[in-house]
Amino acid sequence: MNHSQPCTETNPESDSMVRNAELHRGHGTILLVEDESFLREVTCEILESAGYRVLKARTAAEAISAFDDYKTIVRLLLTDVVLPGQNGRDLATDLRSISPKLKIIFTSGYPENVVTRQGLQEGGMFYLPKPFSAQSLTRKVRQVLEQPATTNTNVQAASYDRAEDWA
Repeated sequence: MNHSQPCTETNPESDSMVRNAELHRGHGTILLVEDESFLREVTCEILESAGYRVLKARTAAEAISAFDDYKTIVRLLLTDVVLPGQNGRDLATDLRSISPKLKIIFTSGYPENVVTRQGLQEGGMFYLPKPFSAQSLTRKVRQVLEQPATTNTNVQAASYDRAEDWA
């Protein structure tokens, strides 16, 4: 698990994305949960280039471990909805029970109306559709982190662990 390692390797494809991004110098720690390696690394590079500290995890289990180590400084959970094992919604519920003011951005390649219908955009939870640009990522992160903190721990209880459940 690399949750405490910064993204130091460069990737030519992500470098151009970072240069073209609206890079607002952010601050704070983000827990990034993405099972696709390339997307996890590119997203991490973009966020670190924008000034954020990023803890990265491939699965919900890795994210919980990272959160246990850094819960006092993590301000934002940026997670894919569909993950191996526990899904992003259940992960958000678990982390919100520990840190009720944790802000959450769900990412998904599924249409926004499916995500909205599943109750993922409630009280301090936001949505960023995939694919996203470096600019839209940094803009959404800044927007969410600048929102007043809420303590709404209500995340819909329905479980959608597999991609087929979202169709």
